[in-house]
Amino acid sequence: MSKISRAALFEALNAYTIPGTSATLTTLKAVKGIDVTEDKVTVLLQLAESFKDQVQPMKAALEQLILAQPGVGSVDIEVGWEKSSQIEFKNLIPGIKRCVVVGSGKGGVGKSTVTVNLAVAMAQQGLKVGLLDSDIYGPSIPMMLGLKDSPLGTPEGQILPLEKFGLKVMSMGLLIEEDRPVIWRGAMLNKALQQFLKDVAWGDLDVLFIDLPPGTGDVQLTLIQNAQVDGAVIVSTPQDVAFMDAKKAIGMFGTVKVPILGIIENMSSFVCPGCGQETQIFGHGGVKSAALKMELPFLGEVPIDLAIRLGSDSGDPLVHAHPDSPQTKVFQGMAETLRGQLKL
Repeated sequence: MSKISRAALFEALNAYTIPGTSATLTTLKAVKGIDVTEDKVTVLLQLAESFKDQVQPMKAALEQLILAQPGVGSVDIEVGWEKSSQIEFKNLIPGIKRCVVVGSGKGGVGKSTVTVNLAVAMAQQGLKVGLLDSDIYGPSIPMMLGLKDSPLGTPEGQILPLEKFGLKVMSMGLLIEEDRPVIWRGAMLNKALQQFLKDVAWGDLDVLFIDLPPGTGDVQLTLIQNAQVDGAVIVSTPQDVAFMDAKKAIGMFGTVKVPILGIIENMSSFVCPGCGQETQIFGHGGVKSAALKMELPFLGEVPIDLAIRLGSDSGDPLVHAHPDSPQTKVFQGMAETLRGQLKL
C-alpha cells in the first residue's frame, strides 16, 4: 500500500477554487487540519456561513480530489461554520420593479457600452427603463448617449433624470464639467451614490440598470446595500486575465446574495467588413465555457464591430443607429432573455 503524502493532500486541496469565486481554500485559510489514519483521510474545514448552500458539491469535488491521491481509501470532510458579517440592506428606490447591476471586475472590457445597448434594447421592447451611471470617477454614459445638458430639479428638491432613447438617465458626468476630476473619499462617495438613488425622481420604472465601476469595493457594496438588487450581469472579454477579474465580481455578488442573471462575452471575435473573414483577436468561447463550468447562465457573445465604437463616441448607440445589424440582434436577444428572467 502506498504511503499517503500529506504534502500531496494539501496541494490537492489548495488547487480547488470555490465555485462562483476566485478564492481557493488557502486564500480563505479554510483548511484547519488533515488527519491520516491508515488509508482514511479526514479533512477539517472552517468556512463562512455564506457558503452553506454550496457545501454538498464542494465536499463531493474535494472527496474526488483526495481519493485520487495514492494510498487513499476513504475520505471524511468535516465543515465548521463561521458567522458571516452582517450587511444592512435597505431600498431607496421603492418605485422601481426590478434593479439590475452590470459589473466586470476590471475596466476595459466594454461594460458600459454593453449596458447602454442592453438598456436601449429593453426600452425598444416597450419597457420603462432607467440607467444609472455609478462610476463617479470616470462617468462615460452621458457621452455614449449624447447627453450634455444639466438635469433640472423638482419643487420637492429631487433631481430630474435626463431622457433619451426611451431611457431615464443619471450620471455624475451630467453634474460636473467634462474635464473636471472628482476627488472624493469614502464618506462623500457613498453619500453621492445614495442621493443618486433616493433623490432622483426616477418615477415608476420596470427596470433600472446600474452600470457599476470596475472593481469589487465600497462603491459596489454601497449600491447593493441601498437598492433592492434583483440580479447582476457580468461582462468579460475572452482572455483568461479578464475573466479572472470577472470571477471576483461573481464572488462578491455571491457573498451578498445577489443572483447572477447572466454572463456576456464581449469582443468575442472580429468580422472583417471587407472580406468577411472572422478573426478571434482575444480568443473565443472561454467565457461561455467558464460559465457552464460554474453553472451560471450565459447570455451571449457580442462580436467586435466598428459601428459599436462609433456609436459610443457619437452618442448614438448601435441598437438605435443600426437596428438590423447582427450585433443589434444579439443585444435584442439578450434583452429578451433578461426580461424572461426578471418576469417583466
